[in-house]
Amino acid sequence: MTNTSISASPPSSVKVTLNWPSVVFFATIHALAMLAPWFFSWSAVGVTIFLHWLFGSIGICLAYHRLLTHRSFQVPKWFEYILATIGTLALQGGPIFWVGAHRQHHAHPDDEMKDPYSAKQGFWWSHMMWLFYQKREFFNSDIYQKNAPDIAREPYYRWLDRYFLLLQLPLGVLLYVLGGWPFVIWGMFVRSVLLWHSTWLINSATHLRGYQTYEVNDGSRNLWWAAILTYGEGWHNNHHAQPNVAPAGRQWWEIDTTWWAIKVLQVAGLAKKVVMPPKAQPQA
Repeated sequence: MTNTSISASPPSSVKVTLNWPSVVFFATIHALAMLAPWFFSWSAVGVTIFLHWLFGSIGICLAYHRLLTHRSFQVPKWFEYILATIGTLALQGGPIFWVGAHRQHHAHPDDEMKDPYSAKQGFWWSHMMWLFYQKREFFNSDIYQKNAPDIAREPYYRWLDRYFLLLQLPLGVLLYVLGGWPFVIWGMFVRSVLLWHSTWLINSATHLRGYQTYEVNDGSRNLWWAAILTYGEGWHNNHHAQPNVAPAGRQWWEIDTTWWAIKVLQVAGLAKKVVMPPKAQPQA
């Protein structure tokens, strides 16, 4: 198994500089989230939990990850656009950027030069510092479009990629109309921070702790509590062993609520060509 440190340093072999717009953006959202105690209400907490699930499980895990990145199943194009739009509202970048970066991660897992969030650079680098010290080859639009050509060729996805930040405005207005500033603070800022860090745990914690069911050429591991926080994504070793498989869990106790959502779509006739695990797989 790969040993992963807790270092927060950028890659020593590559000269990178701090990206201040990125630092200011993330620091601002975190600071606004800290206003939450002064705008507390149980209904606002409920909105946060619901949107964390909607944007996290349905938007990121189901749409961005398993549908767009790995094509683990198919849905009608109109419904695919709806799911991708939900993913855009998670405030984790547009679909071309997200898919391109994640495909590059799978193409070169844990490679210090080619993996955008290589775990070999330490916990904090893979968790969030890669967003602050932005290497050109990972944040250049031409390069991530090259890694996601099927997504980049579609005009609607190019539009989402360009305007994903602006889509937060109608969401904020809707939340204000429904519940005032408590809904905005909790539903926008607290939700964003919680969803960011739970998503980033897959890049960091699941390469540091957990068990390996499959023998792979990287440090990916299955981590139960990360799977709970990320709606099944924490079964990371399973996923790296079989990236295009729709369910992330392999054992009955490896809970994967995103897979449950895919099953619901399948029963409803919306999800087709669902990729399942091979019946027999060599295990570690």
